[in-house]
Amino acid sequence: MTARPTRSVEEMPPASNFSYHLGIEVTKCTPDEVVCRMVVTEEMANRNGVLHGGALMTLADTAAGTCAFINSPADISNTTVEAKTNFIRPAKIGDTLTARSEPLHVGRATLVLQVTITRDDGKTVGATSQTHLFLGWNDGSEKTEENR
Repeated sequence: MTARPTRSVEEMPPASNFSYHLGIEVTKCTPDEVVCRMVVTEEMANRNGVLHGGALMTLADTAAGTCAFINSPADISNTTVEAKTNFIRPAKIGDTLTARSEPLHVGRATLVLQVTITRDDGKTVGATSQTHLFLGWNDGSEKTEENR
């Protein structure tokens, strides 16, 4: 069986406005590993003064989604169908977080990805696993039975 060619970094669409708003930066993007960074700001804090869980999950989702995209064939899109995050320790305002996403499985229909998020001190803040489903891309311009 021939391996499916992956996309290049040049084919990556721009980051979402939400990721941009949170200051998430993709620093490495290969089929084997995606690395993203984010500095925790006061606007991201919860009522206890530490990083809000939704911001942590957005960082994880950005890393996993980028990894899924780079592992998708050019005519295929993908969507997250399952995401689970373990919140291990807090991140404080001013901390820089690094999210590393690696594919555990790239199949014909699904991808399973693992994301580990660490602080500057190397301690793990969270761990996320995601399952993505490959989708045949259809922009809706063609009327098919699937999109009627």
